[in-house]
Amino acid sequence: MIGPALGGIFIAKFGAGYCFLYDTLSYIVAIWAISAMQITSRKVEIQTTNPWQKLKEGFQYAYHFLPVRSILSLLAVASLVGMSYTTLLPIFAVEVLRGGSETLGFLTAAAAMGSVFACVYLSFRQKVAGLERLIAFSPAIMGIGFIFFSLSQVFWISQLALVLVGWSSTLQVAASNTVLQFIVEDSKRGRVMSFYAMCFMGMSPFGNLLAGTSAYYFNAPNTLIAGGVVCIIGSILFIQQLPQMARLIHLGKHPVANN
Repeated sequence: MIGPALGGIFIAKFGAGYCFLYDTLSYIVAIWAISAMQITSRKVEIQTTNPWQKLKEGFQYAYHFLPVRSILSLLAVASLVGMSYTTLLPIFAVEVLRGGSETLGFLTAAAAMGSVFACVYLSFRQKVAGLERLIAFSPAIMGIGFIFFSLSQVFWISQLALVLVGWSSTLQVAASNTVLQFIVEDSKRGRVMSFYAMCFMGMSPFGNLLAGTSAYYFNAPNTLIAGGVVCIIGSILFIQQLPQMARLIHLGKHPVANN
């Protein structure tokens, strides 16, 4: 939350080079924290199954089990058309809000503030039940935030819209992660979570390319509005899976692959 705003000020006052220096120094702390970990080694069973066969089994499991497929599909759509909005923020900062690097920094900080609020909220939750509703409605809220942000030409309104975007996007990502790990079989969990990572982070480069290309031909506000509409439609379609997903969570049972 503090880093983006500080970065915008550094760019304006000292240039971009100091931001890269600041980012580089931050990794020293991360390296120290990792080296300080004391991990107990454990015996790992040697896998004799063909890795491609195991990957195929994991894909078939994720595809045929409807709740998992729905969560991954919604996450992929949100990542493709929604979470790439950061690519367009410089355009909004300069051309729409008539600002500079400080404006961009504070816009990014606003989205980060929403993420912090979401993390605080999730930390107080004690049960998995109800997270399926967060997964369903978060993309719609994110889409509404995009629409308000795209139409706004007032700095503080744009900031509030991005707080909403950061809050809802973090809720979807964290809730999807938790629910997936809860409802899948133990033997399939690692493979399903690899698909989760692919849908979340793997779609971002394509989303950035799509957002940049669309902004070139249709301008940045129209691109974000279209992405917001797609997110809302995705939420509406996902809501149809809520009863089955809620039943699995409340029963606390892992499904079998043919469900």
